[in-house]
Amino acid sequence: MQPSISAEDPADLVPEDADATGLEPTLYEATLIPYRSLDERGFLIVMLVIAGVSFACGLAFMLMGAWPVMGLFGLDVLLMWIALRMNFHAARAREEITVTPSRLTVRKVSPNGFAVDTEMNPLWTRLQTEVHEEFGMQKLTLISRGTPTEIGGFLHASERKEIAAGLSTALAVAKRGIDRSLT
Repeated sequence: MQPSISAEDPADLVPEDADATGLEPTLYEATLIPYRSLDERGFLIVMLVIAGVSFACGLAFMLMGAWPVMGLFGLDVLLMWIALRMNFHAARAREEITVTPSRLTVRKVSPNGFAVDTEMNPLWTRLQTEVHEEFGMQKLTLISRGTPTEIGGFLHASERKEIAAGLSTALAVAKRGIDRSLT
C-alpha cells in the first residue's frame, strides 16, 4: 500500500490555470496490494521443513510396517504446496486509485491480470464506510450516482482507515477546487 497526497496545502493542489494547460494535478494516488508475510525464500524454507518432517515420520511408519502411511505424508506436502501457491497467485491482485479535480479512477486488477476500470466524477462521489466497534473499519465503498464500488476489501481495518482519510481529503479538495472556480 502506497497512499500519498501530492501536496500539503489544498490551495496548491488545484492551480487556477489548470484548464488552460490541460493538465490536472493528482490529488491522491494509491496502489493497494494484499499483504503476504511469506516471500519466496520463506516459502522454500517452509516447504523444506514440512517435507523433511513428513519424510522422517513417513520413514518411521514404513520401518514399523505401515508403508501406506508414507504416501499420505507425501500427500500432505503436496496439498500444502498447492495451498501456498494459490495464496501467492491471489497476492498478484491490486487496486489503483487516482483522484484528480475532475476524475476519480479505480482500477482493479485480478490475479490473472484482467483489469476493470471504474471512472467517477469526484463531485458526484461519496465515501461510505462500515465500522464495527471491536474490529474497526470493515468496508470502504465509493458511491457515484447510486453505483457502489468497494475498495480495499483485502486490507486490514487500520489500512482501510488510512485510505479512507486520504480519499475523503482528496474528494473534499476536488469539491472545493470546483467551487472556487465557479465563483
